[in-house]
Amino acid sequence: MALPVLSSSAVKFRRVLAHFPQELSLAFAYGSGVFRQAGASAEHGETNMLDFVFAVDDAATWHMMNLLKNRSHYSFLKFFGPKKISSIQRYGAGIYYNTLEKCNDRIIKYGVISTDALIEDLFHWKTLYVAGRLQKPVKILAQNENSKLQAALVSNLKSAVTAAFLMLPESFSEEELYMQIAGLSYSGDFRMIIGEDKSKVQNIVKPNVAHFQKLYSTILQDCPQVVYKHHLGRLEASIDKSPEGQFTQLMALPKTLQQKITALVNPPGKNRDVEEILLQVAHDPDCGFVVHQGISGIVRSSSIVQSAKTILTAGAKKSVTYSLKKLYKMTKGGLKKTS
Repeated sequence: MALPVLSSSAVKFRRVLAHFPQELSLAFAYGSGVFRQAGASAEHGETNMLDFVFAVDDAATWHMMNLLKNRSHYSFLKFFGPKKISSIQRYGAGIYYNTLEKCNDRIIKYGVISTDALIEDLFHWKTLYVAGRLQKPVKILAQNENSKLQAALVSNLKSAVTAAFLMLPESFSEEELYMQIAGLSYSGDFRMIIGEDKSKVQNIVKPNVAHFQKLYSTILQDCPQVVYKHHLGRLEASIDKSPEGQFTQLMALPKTLQQKITALVNPPGKNRDVEEILLQVAHDPDCGFVVHQGISGIVRSSSIVQSAKTILTAGAKKSVTYSLKKLYKMTKGGLKKTS
């Protein structure tokens, strides 16, 4: 199964891409500068910061070439050279961001992640940072013929559906499914407490249901527990909430999430295997809550380290500016909700 490439024109994004070294295994644009969010005007989308992620096979070499092309994008870390930059990249979520850069009359932010780190996150949800972004609609700008990466992209979407099924009731609407999926990577993220609009997940999903359908339709059509009436744009789901059904789904979850669930449930000093513990969770009426707690644990730790790393990678001035912009958006979202 090929990961769908969203079809609307990507010329302006590819023009940005031309400013960077081209040795990319995957490049995509995401966020409110790409897909309209509820409560924002069309004009607002044209002025929003554009967000990109570049996956590269050799991070040190890519940063070396980018330092030659875009040295001003880097903080004081540029004086330590590409090897130090790539080693700092490995901390937290394994991604190195340069933010608030001007390119083609737009303000952009771009993150660089190694292909291997991305594949690990997609398959195993080690940090759920970039994997979480790829569970929502993105605009794919470049992708090479790496079959393992392709398989990992699809695996990540299937895992998102499985986790959502475990947290949802027996029956639910298509929009509720996408809300649950879109919220996975925000569970436990401290920035949702301070720094992000509390309606963010709803704002992402409501105007973009068609994009979510395009991303997940093939997976849902192949899912025996779902009747997906694509021609009507409607989904009818009846999820097996028996212990046997939930155990099958728990066993299909990414490895890191299984480990987090095991750590939550297994009392200290008891040495039980993962399968035994997941069978216990499958019989628990709060199974969905335990899954949610496990996801929160993954996201919480990676988001804290990644945010702390921003002070180094962006520099103090840009970090403060970026944080103030986030706080402004959060406050604006809160005011709209109360008005």
